[in-house]
Amino acid sequence: MTRTEYRWLLPSALADDELSGDRGGSRRTVRDWAVDITAFVCAAGFGMIALAAIEADPTTPDGVVLADSLIGAASCCVLWLRRRWPVGVAVGLTAISLVEPVAAGAMLIGLFSLAVHRPYKQVALVGAGALVVAPVQPMLRPDPEASFFASTAIGVLLVLLVLSWGMVVRSRRQLVVTLRERARRAEAEAALRAEQAQRLARQAIAREMHDVLAHRLTLLSVHAGALEFRPDAPTAEVARAAGVIRDSAHEALQDLREIIGVLRGPGDTDDGNRPQPTLVTLDALIDESRSAGMEVTLANSVADPARAPAATGRTVYRIAQEALTNARKHAPGAPVDVTVAGGPGDGLTIEVRNPAPTEPFEPVPGSGQGLIGLTERAGLAGGSLDHGPRPDGGFAVEARLPWPA
Repeated sequence: MTRTEYRWLLPSALADDELSGDRGGSRRTVRDWAVDITAFVCAAGFGMIALAAIEADPTTPDGVVLADSLIGAASCCVLWLRRRWPVGVAVGLTAISLVEPVAAGAMLIGLFSLAVHRPYKQVALVGAGALVVAPVQPMLRPDPEASFFASTAIGVLLVLLVLSWGMVVRSRRQLVVTLRERARRAEAEAALRAEQAQRLARQAIAREMHDVLAHRLTLLSVHAGALEFRPDAPTAEVARAAGVIRDSAHEALQDLREIIGVLRGPGDTDDGNRPQPTLVTLDALIDESRSAGMEVTLANSVADPARAPAATGRTVYRIAQEALTNARKHAPGAPVDVTVAGGPGDGLTIEVRNPAPTEPFEPVPGSGQGLIGLTERAGLAGGSLDHGPRPDGGFAVEARLPWPA
């Protein structure tokens, strides 16, 4: 598991990592340089004010002033390391501030950085130490112009102020990081949903391929079998069967080529230009089956098939196509009755029935998924489909589909 993948599992750890200030040796950005320079200048300014107050006291030896100046400068320079070691810098500056008022400004900035880059527990421990230092420093080096209580109160308030400010900044940054990670996760989930939808669409195309090719290949099987068992058939009949075989093979190849083109990838095909079957083309399907030698009777009482919804008409066509294919497979030679009825507001009903076969035949192997696919198709269209054997040994398929008024 990579570090990025692990971050997805631990968003809080990711936020701490991004707020820790340890950039793994990477170079500072322009913003980092601006913030660091500002912090250095503020700490130096605070130290110069304190040093001026120390120099104004005539009782302060020159050696102490020089030591204060050097220690204050060193404290300000230490702030450049606060991003990598915020705890160590804050603790060190707090200890120096016990006896060095010039380092107080650097200590406050170190505490602020600690509150921004480290969790509450570490901030609380170091902050407690800083609060302890607040009354000790005025006791060891009192300010002649301010009382002990005033100096202690100001020190405590400043420590609490910078710690509170730093924790507020940290909370805001954590919120931004959390929202950013949620946005990334939402994008990833949306991509997964899109991929799943694409996979489901390809599965639907695969079912479509089964419906289409099963119909074409069954015609090939029937006519090839007729030519095999009737080698002495009239020339005209042989030519007609060969023509049906040729046309069915060409159409099956064309359908297969178009479907494979769709599966090859989105945007690579012109599937929108492919004519889709509708309720109007149901007559052509029946004529095709009759030309294959089937005895099919169509009773279509729909007044205006062209007004039927495209999805509903396509579903009716596919149901009839699959039912006729199954009849050729499992009841060759038996007559098939196809009944279509309905209209706007009443819905559409399609029923395909055939009696039991009267002559022995060699069953054509099938996948057994056609009727399952039809049931799913009818359900997706908002209707239902029933199928099963009849009491006389035949088989019936009946579907009910909606047709809004």
